[in-house]
Amino acid sequence: MAEWLVLTLAMLAACGVVVVITLVRHRTAAVDEDITETPDVIEYMTMWIGVVYAIVLGLAIAGAWEARSASEDHVQAEAVALHEISERVRVYPPEMRDLIRDDVNAYVGHVATTEWEVMADRSELTRRGDALLDRIRADVTDYEPRSDFEAQAYQPLVDQVAAADQARTARAESSGETMPGLVWFGLIVGALVTIGMVFALQIRRTTRELVVAGLFSALIAFLLYLIWDFDAPFGRGIRVSAEPFLTLFPNVQG
Repeated sequence: MAEWLVLTLAMLAACGVVVVITLVRHRTAAVDEDITETPDVIEYMTMWIGVVYAIVLGLAIAGAWEARSASEDHVQAEAVALHEISERVRVYPPEMRDLIRDDVNAYVGHVATTEWEVMADRSELTRRGDALLDRIRADVTDYEPRSDFEAQAYQPLVDQVAAADQARTARAESSGETMPGLVWFGLIVGALVTIGMVFALQIRRTTRELVVAGLFSALIAFLLYLIWDFDAPFGRGIRVSAEPFLTLFPNVQG
């Protein structure tokens, strides 16, 4: 099911539940019930519950977005390190230079296609990707410089391999869901309590009040969906792309 369809159905469901409960409550209310009087303490509690929950939602969204941004940084750092390796080996003999560049291109091609889909489906990296990176490391570290010029390029190349490996490890750690289950429990319970307080205010069946109540519940559903979508940086609708690899290696099929 498409991500936008899931979001639409969730918002419509939240809105519909609130409207239906309001209509049912209005039909079953006592004849002499005075809906124009709401105790001040209930209004006060409703206000503060809404404020506290808004803060919690804001922090959750900020945390999920920060994790997604960190994932983008890891991808960018890995692509840049591999690009530096490919460029710095120009000082090596042609046969060694072409060998390293071919292995880098093979790794980038695998990451941008097969491994990206595996991360989206199973939130993990591939053994093939590990093997290809190990091959690049072996190419770089096992080569013995034959001149001072090559020796000056050797250590920076080793450093770039280490940077690519570190970025790959960080990408693996950020490929899964980052929001703990206990936080989700608090967000969902908080949403139910916050929306439930709408009925404590004894809203009537007027069109204006029903629209406001429905929009309020739909907004909360949207924000929860947004957190859920950001929570898996590589696996859901607004996911991190392999664009940095494809931009720096335009000849590699992605």
